[in-house]
Amino acid sequence: MQGEDTRERVGHAGEQGRSGGSGVQEHGGSTGSDDGGEGSPAASAGRGGGRARPRGNPQRSGRRGRRRTLRWVASVLSLLILATAGVGYLYYEHLNANIKTDDLNLGKNGMADHKANAAGQTPLNILLIGSDARDSAANKELGGARDTFDGPPLADVQMLVHLSADRSNMSVISMPRDTVLKIPECTDRNGKVFKATGWTLTNESLQRGGPGCTVATWYKLTGITIDHFMQVDFAGVVSMADAIGGVPVCVRQNVHSRNSAGQGSGLKLKAGTTSVKGEQALQWLRTRYGFKDGTDLARTEAQHMYMNSMVRELRKSTKLTDPAKLRDLAEAATSALTVDAGLDTVAKLYALAEEFQQVPTERITMTTMPNFYTQRPSFAGKVEPLQPDAEQVFRMVREDIPLDGKASKRKAPAAPKDPAAEPGEIGVSVQNGTYTDELGAARGRATEIAGVLTGKGFTRTTADKQTNPQDRTVVFYPSAELAGDALAVAKAVGLPASSVKKSTDVSGVTLVVGADWREGAAYPKSAAEDDGKAPSSANPLSAGNTKACMPVQPGFTW
Repeated sequence: MQGEDTRERVGHAGEQGRSGGSGVQEHGGSTGSDDGGEGSPAASAGRGGGRARPRGNPQRSGRRGRRRTLRWVASVLSLLILATAGVGYLYYEHLNANIKTDDLNLGKNGMADHKANAAGQTPLNILLIGSDARDSAANKELGGARDTFDGPPLADVQMLVHLSADRSNMSVISMPRDTVLKIPECTDRNGKVFKATGWTLTNESLQRGGPGCTVATWYKLTGITIDHFMQVDFAGVVSMADAIGGVPVCVRQNVHSRNSAGQGSGLKLKAGTTSVKGEQALQWLRTRYGFKDGTDLARTEAQHMYMNSMVRELRKSTKLTDPAKLRDLAEAATSALTVDAGLDTVAKLYALAEEFQQVPTERITMTTMPNFYTQRPSFAGKVEPLQPDAEQVFRMVREDIPLDGKASKRKAPAAPKDPAAEPGEIGVSVQNGTYTDELGAARGRATEIAGVLTGKGFTRTTADKQTNPQDRTVVFYPSAELAGDALAVAKAVGLPASSVKKSTDVSGVTLVVGADWREGAAYPKSAAEDDGKAPSSANPLSAGNTKACMPVQPGFTW
C-alpha cells in the first residue's frame, strides 16, 4: 500500500547502522513507511530495500506521526500513571466499567509457573502492548489510515516489564516491532484457530486472536512466564503529558529534525536540557533523523531517556496533586486499557501500582532486545534476535537476575529437601532436542552429552533415541525426591538452576539437549553472563541516570 494514509507496520528499533527500510512481509503482511512524516530511511541510508513514498497531505502526515507516537507513549504512561498514588479511589465503579478485558494466553501450551525464592517471593512480568487499532471514534479522529478503520490491529509496541521477586529492581525489554520470528498457534475466545506461522513480523501477533497471542509469541521466543498484559490505544495521551507538566530532555548540540529533503519530525531544541510537553514531546518521541546516526536504535534510545525522565517527574509527586488532574488521568488511562482478568479492576491495578512503587528509581533499567539485520531475502531491513546476547537477557529475566549488575536482596534458592545422590547412583537419560526447522537436528548430541556426563562420574547415563525438540536445554525430573539429582546433573554440564523443571512426562532424570546447545561439551555462556549484567548490545539505561543526553546527527544542527 502507498499514499499518505498508509498505516505503518514495520521498522522500529534495531542495531547500529540500521536503515529500517520497507521490506516485503510474508504471510499476508504489507509494506509501509518507516516513521510518521520522516520519509523513507532508504532515501538517506541507501539500504534496506526502501521504496519512495508520495509526499501526501502534510497535515495528515503529521497526524500519522502523532498517532504512531501516541501508541508508544500510551504503553508507557498507562503503567506509570497508575503507579502514582491517589488514582485508586476515584470513581471506583465508573472506572471499573471503563476497563476492557481479554484472555491472557491464547497459545495451545500453558506457561510454566514461577519458582518462589527462599523468602516465598515471586517475580511479576507484565507485557505492555501498544495497539494501532482504529476502532473507536476517538482514535479515528486522530486522522490518517482511513482504509484501515475497524481493521485488524498490529502490536506496534511491545515492552516486557519485569519486577523482581524482592521488589528491589525493575527491568524493561523492548522488542523491535520489525522482529522476524514465528508466531505459535493461537485460539481466540470464540474458538477460532490461527495456525502457527512461518517467518513473519512480531507485530502481526495481535491480529491472531488478540493480546493473548502476543503473550504466547513472547513466551515461545523467551521462555519468560508472563503474568499480565496491558494493551493500550490512547487518544488522550497529549492532555496526559500536559498534565504531568513537562518532561526534561537533553541534547548535546542544537538540533532541528528537518533537512532539505523534508525528512524529520520537526523537533527543534537548543543544546542542553528542555522540558517538553504536548506537540514538542510528541516530536521528541518521533525523532530519528537528528539523533546519533539517524537509525531506529537512536530513536529507541531517546524514547528510553524520555520514559526514565518521566518516571522521575512522576515520583516527585509535585505536579499531580490536583484532584481534577488525577480524575482526568484516571479516566483516560482506564478507558484506554485492555487487560487480562488478573488486572480487571481499579483495586487490582492499584495493588499492582503499590508493588511498582517499591522499586527505587535508580534500579529501573531500560533495554532493547539485542538484534541484527536478518539475511532472509523477504525481510530486508528487518531484525532477528542477536545470539547469544538476546538469550542472555531473557535468561537473566527468567532467573530474576537484575539487568543493572547490582546485587539485590534475593536470597539463595532453598536446597532440595532430598539432597543429590552420588553421581554414580543417579540414572540419567539424555535426549536430542536440537531440531529446528532451519537447521534440522545436530546429529549425535544425545550420545555426545551422555559421554560427557559419564566422564564426570554419572556412569548410569544413557543416550535415548527419542527426539524431543526444545528451544532451550532443560533437565526434567518426575518427583520431589529426584530434584536434588536433577540439579546435580545440571551443575555438572554448566546449566543454570532455572533449567531444572518438574514434569510428569518423564520417569526419571532426563536431560534434553536443546537448540541453544548444538555443539560443545559444556553449556555455552556469553562473556556478558560472567559479569552479571545485561550485555552492552541491549543498550541498558538506568532511570537514575540524570545526565543522559542525546548526541545530534551531523547535518541536523542549527
